[in-house]
Amino acid sequence: MKFTKMQGCGNDYVYVNCFEETVEDPASLAVQVSRAHFGIGSDGLILLKPSEKADCMMDMYNADGSRGAMCGNGIRCVAKLAYDSGVVRKERITVETLSGIKTLDLTVEEGKVRCVRVDMGVPELTAEKIPVLRAALLNHIPGEKSENREAGGTKTAYGNDCVIEEPIRINGREYSITAVSMGNPHAVVFLGASGTGLDTLEIEKTGPCFERHPAFPDRVNTEFIEVIDEQTLRMRVWERGSGETLACGTGACAAAVAAILTGRVPGRTVTVQLRGGDLLIEWEAETGHVYMTGPAVTVFTGEWP
Repeated sequence: MKFTKMQGCGNDYVYVNCFEETVEDPASLAVQVSRAHFGIGSDGLILLKPSEKADCMMDMYNADGSRGAMCGNGIRCVAKLAYDSGVVRKERITVETLSGIKTLDLTVEEGKVRCVRVDMGVPELTAEKIPVLRAALLNHIPGEKSENREAGGTKTAYGNDCVIEEPIRINGREYSITAVSMGNPHAVVFLGASGTGLDTLEIEKTGPCFERHPAFPDRVNTEFIEVIDEQTLRMRVWERGSGETLACGTGACAAAVAAILTGRVPGRTVTVQLRGGDLLIEWEAETGHVYMTGPAVTVFTGEWP
């Protein structure tokens, strides 16, 4: 089986062009190829497949074999693989995902895709649809009286049941989360007020507790954020099924949305600094759509026996 190793801001996957190859058991293959030292080493497996609804389809699997609905860094690399391999030779393409059809604009230089702008759609803020079980979230903090929150949640223009800076207790410490879905669930945590920063965060201990907290029935991706200035965020991310990764495109979008909602960013354009590079996030006021711009890079190609 021929494969291509690709990365977007260090968020790396093994890609297989299923216009030419066949993968019988992608969940099992994802586990095998993702293992460092014993496999190729990656955050998971992504298949480029034909679609009846769009130019092509992205079928993604996390490093533990679980299926993912959407990956912002991954879909940029899907677009690059589709264009560079000749599957789709257009500079605006559509990609079918489990979270809907996404439209991507490609920046092409010398016949190769270098950068991609993705229409990530409208963020979902309603707890039930993310999903977040608000009762479990609140009841997990012993002794807290939260009748007001239980009665209606946080009111915004997007609904009356949004989780915006709601408390949660993890490993004996209370955090505030803002929950956003960008086709997959995210819990955004802003650090700084308590004196704990990104560099000292023990994410390998904290991340799994967020991921499998009973308030998140589908598990959750967790973004830990420092606000650098009014246009810049710094982020580390724990992705469900993969652990800490160098970047998460949907997570960067969720972080930008949360920063704008909570007034930490006054404008609608945010640069999110990830461990693997920067992403530009725009939240358009008129349509409510979020746009993400970032690189897509081929690392190497090979054959898996």
